[in-house]
Amino acid sequence: MAEIDLSLLDVPRTGPVPDPEAYLRAAIAWHFGEDTGSAFWLRTAQTLNFDPLTDVKVFEDLRLFPNLVNELRDAPVEDLIPRGYGTPAPVPKIFESGGTTGAPKRTAQLPDWVEQVTQWQIEDFTAGGFVAGQGLLYLMPSGPHGVGHFSRAVSERLGSVFYPVDLDPRWVKKLSARNATAEVSGYVGHVLEQARFVLQTQRVANLHTSPPLLGAIARDDAMVDLVNQKIRYILISGAHVDLDTLDLLREIFPTAEIAMAFGSTMILSQARTRVDGDAFVFDPRAPYVVFWVIDPDTGECVPYGERGQVVMNHISKGMFIPNNLERDTAIRMNGPDNQIGDSVSEVVPVASFEGEPVIEGVYLSLIHI
Repeated sequence: MAEIDLSLLDVPRTGPVPDPEAYLRAAIAWHFGEDTGSAFWLRTAQTLNFDPLTDVKVFEDLRLFPNLVNELRDAPVEDLIPRGYGTPAPVPKIFESGGTTGAPKRTAQLPDWVEQVTQWQIEDFTAGGFVAGQGLLYLMPSGPHGVGHFSRAVSERLGSVFYPVDLDPRWVKKLSARNATAEVSGYVGHVLEQARFVLQTQRVANLHTSPPLLGAIARDDAMVDLVNQKIRYILISGAHVDLDTLDLLREIFPTAEIAMAFGSTMILSQARTRVDGDAFVFDPRAPYVVFWVIDPDTGECVPYGERGQVVMNHISKGMFIPNNLERDTAIRMNGPDNQIGDSVSEVVPVASFEGEPVIEGVYLSLIHI
């Protein structure tokens, strides 16, 4: 049996793990070791029809695990923290999903992982054209959502004042569910009013928002003028933007670099973004995050260039979330050399998931400009 090196799990790191499969073996030994694993996984291991410590050797073996993310809706946070962190354990940051398909799911992100993600996002913001030293206007969910924490942390690390606007995606989803179109429109108008106050009075050059909110800005001539006067970097995330819409947004906001990000609460991070022709492609940060794009009826990967449903795996020292069939579909793409798993492009939500309609609210991907 290969020797286990638990130090491979330590983060933050500035470079890739040299041996991904050695990393996987260390992660499995950690999460299922009696002295190091979390109460959640040690308890779950007793119900599995295989032994993770002996049967999980390569990344494909993660398919052996059942998808247990729904248990994160009510699992005690303390049960998610691996014992190997010691007593008392570090205090985690709790980030929740949007509650699109039911009660929100919770992740417990420990300080070492939070620092790793912060460093990655500093790289991503910088590569995308973020103007360091000038303010960031933030029109995205905050509160229990990780995107708000990391955008604030990255902005401050880059010497930029962070200007958040209150945004509650769960409330907008409730409005959308009962077809309260006028109330949704009123809520969006309220958000844009708060944004206008910042644009009119503060030194901002960066904007982080969702596609529908950027679409709403694009329909408001006064807001377009303000954005074009002030903003030089626009980061859009939370929903897919097709190439035609992206071209139109670039025409409307010609003075800004437009970048796109793709992340998920359940991968505890965001993918690295690259441009392939005119399309954005998202590369997961393997071996910490591994994507597969599958045919949900067969469980097999679809051919490259075809659309399938995204399976996400998160493997880190702080959390282990394997074989999670997400509510998104995407085009399966080749990743960079030596990447474990798939890259994805053109990510869109399925119409329904686990028998429930998927209501995106402020993340609606259809923009009418």
